[in-house]
Amino acid sequence: MKKWFMVLLLGVALLMSGCSKTAVGDADSGQYPDKPITLIVSYAAGGGTDTGARILQQYLEKELGVAIKIENKPGGAGWIGWSELAKAKPDGYTIGYINSPNIITGYLDPKNKRSENLESFQFLANHVLDPGVVAIKTGETRFTNFEEMIEYANENELTATTSGFGSNDHMAILKMNEYYGTKITPVHTKGAAEGSTQVLGGHVDLFVAKTGEAVNLHNNGQLEAIAVFSEERSPFLEDVPTTVELGYEDLIFRSARGLAAPAGLPEDKLKVLSEALQKAIENEEHVKEMGEQGLQVHYLDSDGYKEMMVEDEEDVKSLSDLLGY
Repeated sequence: MKKWFMVLLLGVALLMSGCSKTAVGDADSGQYPDKPITLIVSYAAGGGTDTGARILQQYLEKELGVAIKIENKPGGAGWIGWSELAKAKPDGYTIGYINSPNIITGYLDPKNKRSENLESFQFLANHVLDPGVVAIKTGETRFTNFEEMIEYANENELTATTSGFGSNDHMAILKMNEYYGTKITPVHTKGAAEGSTQVLGGHVDLFVAKTGEAVNLHNNGQLEAIAVFSEERSPFLEDVPTTVELGYEDLIFRSARGLAAPAGLPEDKLKVLSEALQKAIENEEHVKEMGEQGLQVHYLDSDGYKEMMVEDEEDVKSLSDLLGY
């Protein structure tokens, strides 16, 4: 009897020892990530954000050693995807793209009654800075350049695409109307792919978007970019004048696209993701591929990205009257 009791005690001790070692081993190994990571893109496939995400995907997978699954969640001016990201478990297995100023206008607009704000996210790294652009369908005869378009729109109504209410393209249209007396009606779409199709089909007059979303359309002759909303010419559209050089100093807009996780991400996982993103974003081949799509890489670390977002928030607040807040 005593012998069997001793054997039983020994078995229990060995079992407990094995469990203890497994638990300690798991804690010490810090095997993160050890399964695929979901990357939420809050716009439709084919747009500038989606294109940049899919280029980065392969480089980030190489750095992290796991698959990155891109999930497009278009709708709600980006907020279908952003709400899902904010509510996700902060375990490092759900990250997403943040588009500024779109996300900021979405939560500052009182009619949306959103509880989310910048503190709902852990910013990881900025990826792209993309100045705005306005383009027309090739063969347009009513106007052939930006100045003629402004003059025409002073007397006639035009329509222009946006990627959603409160987006940088939307604010560019509102500013043109407010400062230069144009009569341009915004047409909100789910993204650049839909917007360009509307213009190419003759349903909308102007393609107002990000430079990266217009480069290929401009280069292949489908659309003609007539101005970049910037102080300096885009390296991807060197033949296109800027609004500043044309005398429209008030019309400067750009979109920032970076990656974030839900707030509450543990520091060790933040470190892993941040270091992997820096290496992936600054990879020379990645920068080259992005450039071929007209996407200008602009890496900022977690702190720098958060600082830029705070600045963007102040800029949007300064335009609250034009946005009807």
